[in-house]
Amino acid sequence: MIVGIGIDLVDIDRFERTLARTPRLAERLFSASERERKPRSLAARYAAKEALIKALGGSDGVHWTEIEITPEASGRPWFTLTGSTAEVVAARGITTLHLSMSHDANLATAYVVAEAGHAPPTVPGEPA
Repeated sequence: MIVGIGIDLVDIDRFERTLARTPRLAERLFSASERERKPRSLAARYAAKEALIKALGGSDGVHWTEIEITPEASGRPWFTLTGSTAEVVAARGITTLHLSMSHDANLATAYVVAEAGHAPPTVPGEPA
Protein backbone atom coordinates (compact mmCIF):
# COMPACT_ATOMS: atom_id res chain seq x y z
CA MET A 1 0.00 0.00 0.00
CA ILE A 2 1.33 3.44 -0.95
CA VAL A 3 1.55 5.64 2.15
CA GLY A 4 3.41 8.62 0.71
CA ILE A 5 4.77 10.21 -2.43
CA GLY A 6 7.17 13.06 -2.91
CA ILE A 7 8.69 14.94 -5.81
CA ASP A 8 11.27 17.71 -6.01
CA LEU A 9 12.89 19.80 -8.73
CA VAL A 10 16.24 21.62 -8.40
CA ASP A 11 17.83 24.26 -10.61
CA ILE A 12 21.38 22.89 -10.98
CA ASP A 13 23.14 26.25 -11.58
CA ARG A 14 21.41 27.83 -8.58
CA PHE A 15 22.26 24.81 -6.43
CA GLU A 16 25.91 24.95 -7.53
CA ARG A 17 26.09 28.69 -6.71
CA THR A 18 24.60 28.00 -3.27
CA LEU A 19 27.22 25.32 -2.57
CA ALA A 20 30.02 27.66 -3.71
CA ARG A 21 28.69 30.48 -1.52
CA THR A 22 28.27 28.21 1.53
CA PRO A 23 31.00 25.53 1.38
CA ARG A 24 30.02 23.80 4.65
CA LEU A 25 26.51 23.22 3.32
CA ALA A 26 27.69 20.13 1.44
CA GLU A 27 28.87 18.61 4.75
CA ARG A 28 25.43 19.19 6.28
CA LEU A 29 23.56 17.71 3.31
CA PHE A 30 25.67 14.85 1.96
CA SER A 31 27.74 11.88 3.11
CA ALA A 32 31.47 11.87 2.38
CA SER A 33 31.03 9.55 -0.61
CA GLU A 34 28.19 11.66 -2.02
CA ARG A 35 30.32 14.83 -1.79
CA GLU A 36 32.74 13.32 -4.33
CA ARG A 37 30.07 13.60 -7.06
CA LYS A 38 29.59 16.37 -9.61
CA PRO A 39 27.18 19.23 -8.84
CA ARG A 40 24.45 17.92 -11.18
CA SER A 41 24.52 14.58 -9.34
CA LEU A 42 24.46 16.35 -5.95
CA ALA A 43 21.48 18.39 -7.12
CA ALA A 44 19.62 15.19 -7.99
CA ARG A 45 20.53 13.71 -4.61
CA TYR A 46 19.31 16.86 -2.86
CA ALA A 47 16.04 16.55 -4.79
CA ALA A 48 15.80 12.88 -3.73
CA LYS A 49 16.25 13.76 -0.07
CA GLU A 50 13.63 16.53 -0.32
CA ALA A 51 11.25 14.14 -2.10
CA LEU A 52 11.77 11.57 0.65
CA ILE A 53 10.90 14.13 3.33
CA LYS A 54 7.74 14.98 1.40
CA ALA A 55 6.84 11.29 1.07
CA LEU A 56 7.30 10.92 4.85
CA GLY A 57 5.02 13.88 5.49
CA GLY A 58 7.66 15.95 7.27
CA SER A 59 11.20 16.11 8.55
CA ASP A 60 10.74 15.29 12.26
CA GLY A 61 13.58 12.95 13.25
CA VAL A 62 15.10 13.06 9.76
CA HIS A 63 18.72 14.12 9.27
CA TRP A 64 20.21 14.87 5.87
CA THR A 65 23.45 12.95 6.34
CA GLU A 66 21.51 9.87 7.49
CA ILE A 67 19.99 9.70 4.00
CA GLU A 68 22.47 8.47 1.43
CA ILE A 69 21.67 7.70 -2.17
CA THR A 70 23.73 4.72 -3.26
CA PRO A 71 23.62 3.00 -6.63
CA GLU A 72 22.90 -0.70 -6.98
CA ALA A 73 25.16 -2.72 -9.30
CA SER A 74 22.70 -1.94 -12.12
CA GLY A 75 23.06 1.79 -11.44
CA ARG A 76 19.56 2.09 -9.98
CA PRO A 77 19.56 4.64 -7.13
CA TRP A 78 18.61 3.41 -3.68
CA PHE A 79 18.20 5.01 -0.26
CA THR A 80 20.59 3.86 2.44
CA LEU A 81 19.15 5.14 5.72
CA THR A 82 20.79 5.17 9.14
CA GLY A 83 20.21 6.52 12.65
CA SER A 84 17.00 8.27 13.61
CA THR A 85 16.01 8.64 9.96
CA ALA A 86 15.90 4.84 9.56
CA GLU A 87 13.93 4.66 12.82
CA VAL A 88 11.37 7.22 11.58
CA VAL A 89 10.83 5.26 8.36
CA ALA A 90 10.43 1.98 10.26
CA ALA A 91 8.10 3.55 12.85
CA ARG A 92 5.82 4.69 10.05
CA GLY A 93 5.54 1.11 8.82
CA ILE A 94 7.34 1.85 5.57
CA THR A 95 8.82 -1.31 4.13
CA THR A 96 9.94 -0.10 0.69
CA LEU A 97 11.06 3.21 -0.76
CA HIS A 98 11.08 3.61 -4.54
CA LEU A 99 13.34 6.32 -5.96
CA SER A 100 13.74 7.76 -9.43
CA MET A 101 16.16 10.60 -10.19
CA SER A 102 17.10 12.44 -13.34
CA HIS A 103 18.99 15.50 -14.51
CA ASP A 104 18.85 17.16 -17.90
CA ALA A 105 19.59 20.60 -19.23
CA ASN A 106 19.74 22.65 -16.04
CA LEU A 107 17.26 20.74 -13.87
CA ALA A 108 17.51 17.79 -11.50
CA THR A 109 14.43 15.96 -10.29
CA ALA A 110 13.54 13.07 -8.01
CA TYR A 111 10.37 11.13 -7.28
CA VAL A 112 9.81 8.92 -4.22
CA VAL A 113 7.06 6.43 -3.43
CA ALA A 114 6.82 5.05 0.13
CA GLU A 115 5.13 1.69 0.59
CA ALA A 116 3.94 -0.05 3.75
CA GLY A 117 2.62 -3.55 4.31
CA HIS A 118 -0.58 -2.10 5.78
CA ALA A 119 -2.31 1.22 6.20
CA PRO A 120 -0.79 3.43 8.93
CA PRO A 121 -2.88 4.08 12.03
CA THR A 122 -5.35 6.96 11.62
CA VAL A 123 -4.84 7.90 15.27
CA PRO A 124 -1.26 7.83 16.66
CA GLY A 125 -0.81 4.77 18.84
CA GLU A 126 -3.96 3.06 17.53
CA PRO A 127 -3.46 -0.25 15.65
CA ALA A 128 -4.05 -0.13 11.91
